[in-house]
Formats: sequence, C-alpha cells, structure tokens
Amino acid sequence: MLPGVSVYTPGQVVEETGFSLDTLRYYERIGLLAPVGRNAAGQRRFTQDDVGWLGTIRCLRDTGMPIAEMLRFADLVRQGDYTIRDRIALLEAHDRRVEAQVDNLREKQTAVQNKINYYRSVVD
Repeated sequence: MLPGVSVYTPGQVVEETGFSLDTLRYYERIGLLAPVGRNAAGQRRFTQDDVGWLGTIRCLRDTGMPIAEMLRFADLVRQGDYTIRDRIALLEAHDRRVEAQVDNLREKQTAVQNKINYYRSVVD
C-alpha cells in the first residue's frame, strides 16, 4: 500500500493491485468487494481495508480459486469470527488443489529439463 495514504482513487487501486477498473467494478457488483465509498462528487474512494482485501483476492485468483469460492470466502469473512473454522476448511481445500498444481508443474518441468539436457548432449 502507498505510504501515508488512507484513501485511494480507482487509478491508485488499479496501480496497487493490478486489477483493471472493469474488474474492480465487476467485483463490487457481484459482492466480492464490499460497496466502495464515494466522495462528495460521487467518485469512488477505496480504503486501506479495500486495498488489503483486494490483495487477498489477488492471491486467491492468481492461485486459481474459482469466483464462486471467493464469494463464499468473502461471505464467511463478513459473517464474523464464528466462521473462522469454515474459512480454514475452504482455504485448506484450496491449498491442496494448489499443491497438486505445483506437483503437476514440477513433473512437466522435469520433462522440459530432460529435453534440454538431451539437446545439449547432442550438440556437445
């Protein structure tokens, strides 16, 4: 987050999170992002909490969590601390899927490395 900034413009949030303006609007429209506050002129103003939450969403999205699960997670967070066990279960299931993807990529990486080694042996 930007040092000393407590309210962010949409442009700053785009720069900070890497999400496009369209994505931010979409996330707000579907409820993944809580309604964003507005200034007196009606322009969106994001809080540090909004930017922090978008960082969590970025992590979940980048690791392949489906929107439906992100919405479930957001709903659990908004319901309060009594849902922490459910959040843990949801994140653990996601973590297992991520681990399986990493394992799969490592296998494929080994095949690529073997091919590299083969070609190196041919030209040496």
